Amino acid sequence: MIDVLAFLSLNFLLGFYLILALQWYAYKFSRVFLHYAKPLWHLYFLIIPYFAFVFSAYNGNFYLYFIVFTLSLLYGGYLYKNLDKKLVFTARIKRYFLILFVFSLIFMQFYYTGLEALIITFLVSFMVEKVNQKYFIKKASKKIYENQKLKIILITASFGKTSIKNFLYELLKNDYKCYKTPRSINTFMGIVKDINENLENNTEIYIVEAGAREQNDILEIAEFLNPQICIVGEIGLAHLEYFKTQDNIRKAKLQALKSKRLEKYFLHSSTLYKDEFYDECLSDIRASLKGLDFKVKLDENIYDFHANLLGAFNAYNICVCILLAHYLGIKLENITKSVFNLKAVEHRLEVISKEPKFIIDDGFNGNFKGMSQSYELCKTYQGRRVLVTPGIIEVNDEENIKLCEIINQCFDFVIITSEVNSVLLQKYITLDYYVVKEKSKLVQILAQYTKNGDLILFSNDAPNFM
Repeated sequence: MIDVLAFLSLNFLLGFYLILALQWYAYKFSRVFLHYAKPLWHLYFLIIPYFAFVFSAYNGNFYLYFIVFTLSLLYGGYLYKNLDKKLVFTARIKRYFLILFVFSLIFMQFYYTGLEALIITFLVSFMVEKVNQKYFIKKASKKIYENQKLKIILITASFGKTSIKNFLYELLKNDYKCYKTPRSINTFMGIVKDINENLENNTEIYIVEAGAREQNDILEIAEFLNPQICIVGEIGLAHLEYFKTQDNIRKAKLQALKSKRLEKYFLHSSTLYKDEFYDECLSDIRASLKGLDFKVKLDENIYDFHANLLGAFNAYNICVCILLAHYLGIKLENITKSVFNLKAVEHRLEVISKEPKFIIDDGFNGNFKGMSQSYELCKTYQGRRVLVTPGIIEVNDEENIKLCEIINQCFDFVIITSEVNSVLLQKYITLDYYVVKEKSKLVQILAQYTKNGDLILFSNDAPNFM
């Protein structure tokens, strides 16, 4: 009986850990094993429990395995309790655990290495999901092509996609029946799910955000949606870890233009694709803690715009939305009014409070240009300035070193919130700093190290499995 319990515990310990890691990394085994932020967790929750099981089985002493299993469970339970991104029990995850349970019962009678049930579970689970995906893809495709009036706008960039999507929606919603992908949903299957569940049949404009971590991710979305209008925003070094070079990132983003129904596109100059770029229509940007003013060229005339938003980079995001709204026939006075009334996108230079502490949430701003501009903006604050950040994720060290130089000029104190860049940031930040070991205690740390009158900027965010 003890060997049966050992076998079942092995499968469910390894199975739970692997499916959690896969959910974090979009169900890509390559990313879990080649780009994992905490590789030591593989040692704690895969390698040590497995070899303890094999050694115990070979010696007929399963009690030794249960000691290791119990320690792994206790340590894992402690970590899991403090995770800010726990396992989401979707229909897929429920099917996975059901399959794991069935094959564990089958294989526990004649296991050889202890991994047979787990391996077969993943093979069967992924096959089942492939079949489901084909059904949902076909259903979503039918839905969008049956709506003859539907115009699809696809937005991709290294950064700023969600802001452009939200700003564009605000500029178009009073003249068209619009719908946009929610939150930061930007993967192929995420878009398919959104179409099936949320897109209404009388929608006139569907605004879609498209992200990529592999070379053909954007191409897959573009060939499925065949959007009539595409925006390819600024190309930077986000996800350089996956693409290796900025040119590869550029090529991946420009795959958005492969649409068979393409009528119009708007490109940032960093795409290097054509000689007409939307950011060349933008001029005289003035950003402060009071708002944003800029000029945009439309039909050879230059017009002034004001937005009650923070950050010079937002002028670029709004500019392309103005050009597109103008292209779709929205009146200039309506565009101007909509720009003036724009609200900060959640977690993007969003002012949370001004008293007793001036708190700005820029947690979804994770690129060098946007972060550095927000730091320069904070530099104008007359008072103590505190930065809360993990640095930039999934880029080379040079980007974070450059960021540290700006941090040193703009802040008085830094709270480092992630292990992923912790060593590098500590090396190059010359200010006083504090390294957060458990994000669950961040509120207490802020209470201890900040005071009334401080400006506190939450810059970028990283889940605590990074």
